[in-house]
Amino acid sequence: MFTDSHCHLNFPELLSQLPAIRQAMSEAKVDRALCISTTLEEFATVHALATDYDNFWATVGVHPDNEGVQEPSLQDLLSRGQLPRVVGIGETGLDYYRLGERSVADMAWQRERFRTHIRAARQLAKPLVIHTRSASVDTLGILREEGEDGTLGSAGGVFHCFTETLEVARAALDLGFYISFSGILTFKSAQELRDVAAFVPLDRMLIETDSPYLAPMPYRGKTNNPALVPYVAAQLAQIRRCSVQEIAGITSRNFETLFKGVLT
Repeated sequence: MFTDSHCHLNFPELLSQLPAIRQAMSEAKVDRALCISTTLEEFATVHALATDYDNFWATVGVHPDNEGVQEPSLQDLLSRGQLPRVVGIGETGLDYYRLGERSVADMAWQRERFRTHIRAARQLAKPLVIHTRSASVDTLGILREEGEDGTLGSAGGVFHCFTETLEVARAALDLGFYISFSGILTFKSAQELRDVAAFVPLDRMLIETDSPYLAPMPYRGKTNNPALVPYVAAQLAQIRRCSVQEIAGITSRNFETLFKGVLT
């Protein structure tokens, strides 16, 4: 019924509890989850989740925040991206939130890493999983420069855990991307994000947990897991004035449309 389009089940606090989490998912009618790679070093564990369980899939990518890790070459992403049950490229994108004493100019390595992921996604015809924080102008600009404009040959993808403005959502949609909402949507302080959720077309939205982070209300502050994604769906149903079942069905179909490999 429900699909968690973005989680990190390989992280120790979740992996150690995997049988209990899978039972909780079953009880909550969360049928599927996409396990997201954030480094090449962890990819084997992420991929094993997808090959060991028939309702999990995987991506390959290196998160923009991760420094001091193996830098992905185009070939690294292409070879891993062709493995069974790998259905997307990422988590990738740009994050200028923790610049510290660095300038945006100092983040050229991050922008080049992002371009490498885009080129891999286009060659593999697999969607991108985009992370953007305090960097939306450059994120959208690089996507356009690399040909990601929604036309034939575009990889497309999803802006995950969306927290940007309505204008950024409109721009991402114009480029052919989906928008994914997390437990943040349920936070009292997130009215602007709920306004975005009221705007995004139903056929272009996904739901996710980004677990172990960002547990929805009433579990905020606790360790998140895919069994809690129905709370995101419930908030979306309230915003869109429809049933939770409708949101579950729509977002699951959208997941299948975007990540075509889940049907093969």
